[in-house]
Amino acid sequence: MLRTRLLTAAVALPALLAAIFFLPNWGFELMIGVLGLWGLYEIYAMARPLSVPSILALLSGLSPLLWLFDPFYLRIEMTGLLNGIHPTPSAVDARCALVVLFVALSFSLFTIVRVAISGPQAVPRDLAVASAVMCVALFPAFALVRNGANGIALLVLMLLLVICADTGAYFVGRAIGRHKLAFKVSPGKTVEGAIGGIIASIVGGLILRRWLVPQWSIERLTIFAGLVAILAIIGDLANSAFKRIAGVKDSGWILPGHGGLLDRTCSLVLAAVLTYYYSR
Repeated sequence: MLRTRLLTAAVALPALLAAIFFLPNWGFELMIGVLGLWGLYEIYAMARPLSVPSILALLSGLSPLLWLFDPFYLRIEMTGLLNGIHPTPSAVDARCALVVLFVALSFSLFTIVRVAISGPQAVPRDLAVASAVMCVALFPAFALVRNGANGIALLVLMLLLVICADTGAYFVGRAIGRHKLAFKVSPGKTVEGAIGGIIASIVGGLILRRWLVPQWSIERLTIFAGLVAILAIIGDLANSAFKRIAGVKDSGWILPGHGGLLDRTCSLVLAAVLTYYYSR
């Protein structure tokens, strides 16, 4: 299993970095839109048979992805018309994204706490589906960050900070982890590991600051790295809680050794929204 995970990471991570660095804006937006659709499919596959409220929740998850497929927007991006002036998300888009973040974070925390205290049977499946859909609805944040000012550096920074947090949590948890963080949600996670992940994210951020965000102060970078790690933990726990409710081990199969797309992106998407607003 470890070998498979490493081989998948060895292929997927360079491919992702290549997309971040070299795809045109419209190409990156299309890629994120397709990934968002796949995320909704994974939710459907885990939660079926679906009730009417769950179907409506899945359909509502399409709405935030629509601007990624807007033909007029893409035509301008692809042809470079309007004298090189490219459209950017409006203030309304930004405010809507902030509202979705708040709702997604609230749903995620509620689901995590309920499962942690009372087990997966305590959370209605429709509510769990809505919680998962809210996370997918935030996928456009990846494009908002990457295609904005200094976006490539910011997205790479966020991605590497989450990797630092995951790695630090894994090794610290294995070495000294004693107190379970949320046993009924994710038995392997510990409080010590979470703290180790936050520290690893901050240390990694301080090292990367010189190359990626030299304009940021040490204090600003430290706060950002700590918040990224915390949101990554929340997102990962939310995905684990939904899988417990759905009764599945992984969200899908698209990433051998890692599971599905949501298994890898739920720890990133909340951090992506934070990155967008923190860098404005």
